[in-house]
Amino acid sequence: MKIVVIQGPNLNMLGIREQQVYGAMKLEQIHAQMRDFAEQSGIEIEFFQSNFEGEIVDKIQECYGDAQGIIINPAAYTHTSIAIRDAISAVNLPTIEVHISNIHRREEFRKQNMVAAVCTSSIVGFGPFGYHLAMVGMVQIFNEIRAVQEMQKQAAQAE
Repeated sequence: MKIVVIQGPNLNMLGIREQQVYGAMKLEQIHAQMRDFAEQSGIEIEFFQSNFEGEIVDKIQECYGDAQGIIINPAAYTHTSIAIRDAISAVNLPTIEVHISNIHRREEFRKQNMVAAVCTSSIVGFGPFGYHLAMVGMVQIFNEIRAVQEMQKQAAQAE
């Protein structure tokens, strides 16, 4: 199984920008923790970060046929991007949205979320630990998919 982690604009500045909101961890440290968890779980993981909406859309589309799940922090594009929303919907993969801060307790414009409705789940406000929670969630989703596939296989054999 393969998970692609997609990071949106300004997340490359973690550890530098607004530490009171986003904490002191750098993106590379978050990715290292995720990589360790993936290795322990026997999951392939790929990381991608871009400040450009179109590149994020392209990466989501590349996941179709290549990955079994997406973890995405669209960052500021959460509140504005119909294109990212449509790309997530189009690939129809289990997708977990992560936000380091609790976007529901911030500025009014951050309360509009364009992507949540097409994601499997959203994790907000846990800081960098939210990415770990997303990894655990994705493993659970993979296990549930395998269980359903096994039941279908057994039912087909019984016929």
